[in-house]
Amino acid sequence: MKLAIVTAYPPSKITLTEYAYHLVKHFRLQSDVDEIILITDRTEGEKDISFEEEGCKITVAESWSFNSYKNILDINRALNRTKPDAVLFNLQFLKFGDKKVPAALGLLMPFICKLKGIPCISLLHNILETVDLESAGFTKNKLLQKIYGFIGSTLTRFVLASDLVAVTITKYVGILEKKYKAKNVVQIPHGSFEIPPEPNYQLPKGAKQVMAFGKFGTYKKVEVLIEAVEKIRKRTDENIEIVIAGTDSPNTPGYLENVAKQYAGVEQLRFTGYVAEEDVPVIFGESAVVVFPYTSTTGSSGVLHQAGSYGKAVVLPNLGDLASLIEDEGYRGEFFEADKADSLADAIQSILTNESYRTELAKANYKAACSLPMSAITKMYIDCFKAIQLKNSNFDLKSITHTKTEDSVVDV
Repeated sequence: MKLAIVTAYPPSKITLTEYAYHLVKHFRLQSDVDEIILITDRTEGEKDISFEEEGCKITVAESWSFNSYKNILDINRALNRTKPDAVLFNLQFLKFGDKKVPAALGLLMPFICKLKGIPCISLLHNILETVDLESAGFTKNKLLQKIYGFIGSTLTRFVLASDLVAVTITKYVGILEKKYKAKNVVQIPHGSFEIPPEPNYQLPKGAKQVMAFGKFGTYKKVEVLIEAVEKIRKRTDENIEIVIAGTDSPNTPGYLENVAKQYAGVEQLRFTGYVAEEDVPVIFGESAVVVFPYTSTTGSSGVLHQAGSYGKAVVLPNLGDLASLIEDEGYRGEFFEADKADSLADAIQSILTNESYRTELAKANYKAACSLPMSAITKMYIDCFKAIQLKNSNFDLKSITHTKTEDSVVDV
């Protein structure tokens, strides 16, 4: 199989780049894949396609740009030029731009692939039906929310023109089947990027690090985390360092700089800036607890899967998609009321002051991560492409399921 993957890719800072990196890392080791064609966004630096293990050939076709009106033409030209056997789209609704028209045009590509007769799967990381547009920073205007909802529904229908639409959360399948009468939707789990050796779960000496990881400023707000830790410091004698690991969201440039100025008087508050791939194990490994200071959710969480991989206790808002992930994939965490500093302080304190509970959560999350390695997830996609190419009219999408075991996913 000559597999094209349409995605943003490191060193790009566009959403889902890290997920794309790990998809490619494991697709290239699948025996059924002869070549991967990366149809990516344009970046100044070279694409990171150097891996330790040998795998199939990788061809990079830098073809599109964030917020470009020509993306649909440029991606189509890349497909014509490279002639893949199959295409995987790594998508969410603001994949191709945060301006309405470029974002919408890019999401027409699965429909174009269908017209061209190229087998395609769209991996849709979020659906608009589950996004709180106000909390997620899109708009507070109720009329605009209805307009966005209509546009989102229309674009979803174009994405559903794919041979198969894969979603990472079980409830998404039901929503798409009920609203759009779709019969080509299946859940394929997010998967864990890396499965390091099981940690000893002991913390480094010194301050206990309470860490948030991601791109901040829209629905990921770190003020509530800082204020929550300040409350814990007044209640207890715990030695705590607050670590904000990551960068601004592309939609909110300057956000973290302003937060740093606002809380300049807070002790043991550290902003790491961009965390390179090789530094991710360190930032997670040194943390006592990983916190998700979200006011909304927009799909599955790569950070939750990373926290599990490194055996970390987590504190999460009791919101739809994160709560669904906990239920679907066996993760465990302490919940808090979104945007409530007192509730968050209680949740963090319950872990930091109870070593056995912290270790219990950490072990449960490591076990959950090990049950869904990315190698098994990419194998599921390969099997889906095989089923599509067979064009077996008796093929039942419901047969594409995953069964978690302690260390692997059973083949579909």
